[in-house]
Amino acid sequence: MKNLDELRKIRDEVRKGLELRSGTHRAKIVVGMGTCGIAAGARDTMKALMDALEKAGVSDVAVTATGCAGFCEREPLVDVEITGQAPVRYGKVDVAAASRIVKEHVLGGKKVESLVFG
Repeated sequence: MKNLDELRKIRDEVRKGLELRSGTHRAKIVVGMGTCGIAAGARDTMKALMDALEKAGVSDVAVTATGCAGFCEREPLVDVEITGQAPVRYGKVDVAAASRIVKEHVLGGKKVESLVFG
């Protein structure tokens, strides 16, 4: 850091990240971040979800992490929980799938049937 403005910028970026991970929101996206999920690319998946939400200007959806769900062969797993609807679990969610889930399900209200795990 070279000056106070850089410190403020870092603070604001951290705050935005924390807002996406906590608080009361209309929806929550939970990414499986156990060892198997991380090995399968869950970090990239989580980043893609957060980037898609930010790009769309969405601030009322929380993005959080959880541990292993026991379905290692289907990782990365992503659960979408929209208030008033049954939760939906998606399997093998790569970066492209993450963008589709945000666009079609979280923003559009329609499950991405080809990605549903269950």
